[in-house]
Amino acid sequence: MRRIAWIALLALLAATPALGASVSQSTYRGWESLAITNGLVEVQIVPQIGGRVIQFKLGDFEFLWVNPQLAGKQPPPSGLGPKGEWLNYGGDKLWPAPQGWGGGDQWPGPPDAVLDGGPYTAAIMRTAAGTGGVVLDSQKDSRSGIQFSRSVCVIEGAAHVNFNSTMKNIDTRPRRWGIWQVTQINACNRAGEGYNKEIRCWSPINPASIYPRGYYEMFGLVNNPSFSVDPATKMFSANYKRIVGKVGLDNSAGWVAVVDGTAGYVFVERFTHFPDKKYPDQASVEFWMNGVGQIVTGDKIVDSKDDPVETPYLVESEILSPFAELRPGESYSFRLDWFAARIGGHFPVLACTPVGVTCEPFRAKAADGRLRLAGRFGVFYAAQAALVALDGDGKDLETIDLRLPVSPLEALVLEKDEPLPAKAASVRLVLLDSAGKEIGELARTQIAK
Repeated sequence: MRRIAWIALLALLAATPALGASVSQSTYRGWESLAITNGLVEVQIVPQIGGRVIQFKLGDFEFLWVNPQLAGKQPPPSGLGPKGEWLNYGGDKLWPAPQGWGGGDQWPGPPDAVLDGGPYTAAIMRTAAGTGGVVLDSQKDSRSGIQFSRSVCVIEGAAHVNFNSTMKNIDTRPRRWGIWQVTQINACNRAGEGYNKEIRCWSPINPASIYPRGYYEMFGLVNNPSFSVDPATKMFSANYKRIVGKVGLDNSAGWVAVVDGTAGYVFVERFTHFPDKKYPDQASVEFWMNGVGQIVTGDKIVDSKDDPVETPYLVESEILSPFAELRPGESYSFRLDWFAARIGGHFPVLACTPVGVTCEPFRAKAADGRLRLAGRFGVFYAAQAALVALDGDGKDLETIDLRLPVSPLEALVLEKDEPLPAKAASVRLVLLDSAGKEIGELARTQIAK
């Protein structure tokens, strides 16, 4: 039956017209897969292994960890390993939250033979021009009482992937879960053995956080040296030190970022935070550092050894939706967006907008009738950078063409000197499309005299 479904899907692919972002039959690391590409990014999906997005690439750079021990292997009918263990293929997947071992209102996986380890069906989306997408549907899970479905779409002209994930109550009684999207980032040393010491996760601290430090340790050491908060910027960071641990944050900013400073790339997730709703674990964001040490799960002490096969080099960026109270037959959906950019080295993420990240502050200084501009950014769109001058009331005065094409494939290092517009008090750095229409604002700053 699985083979028949795959053949039918391939026939649909052949009949699907090419769009700005296209879906095609592919293979990845030995698996039959579906590839969604737009010339900037590529998403590889393997429906048979828990509906995973197994890889996300910007240009030739791969962000996600893939288990080399399981690469290309077909899942057993049980969805579990020979001893009932979790088959951690890697990549990105959906789980129900909260995780726990205290009762039916907690998810005791992984392992999970249905939602994590079972095959998903796949269908091509008939999307608007400029996007290519796939819809993935899980089997019905009697234990949790839900069925997952999610669409995965790549947006034309951008390093941008959109996820719309849905859980449906297929039970005969009410169910209460959150949607939990778990993404495993490759933290291997790609130039040799060991781990990449320049992997760092970034999250703004909620100014009204319920946690005294803006985060709390869920697993592992208290005061784990991997985790810190910059008192000046109020930015949380998790530096991969190969020490096992997990943190939760009540992130209200709606974005997180993971930087590979060795390669000079950033991976960003954007989402909507709902301050008036309750969240699993009282967290909208969680980071897991896979490493050496001990954690407690339920009534068990788990000892993680310094063995790259048993304890691979990876970090997890995890985004949670609020709880959804679902009566039988009801559904709840949650949107998440991925972005990626090259930033050119080991830099912090100071700010993030829908069009890019700031890694070195945007500065504008007036001198001798000229405007000197500086800053470092990663951009999510193939576009043109422009400057918008604003008056003292914050109203747009004029747009200045910087004659500067930008791309997610290259860091934007701004070092320009432009005429100073009369009455300008501040400036906005924006991206424009090919028709000169503003895509969005990258950063803004006051003009220093």
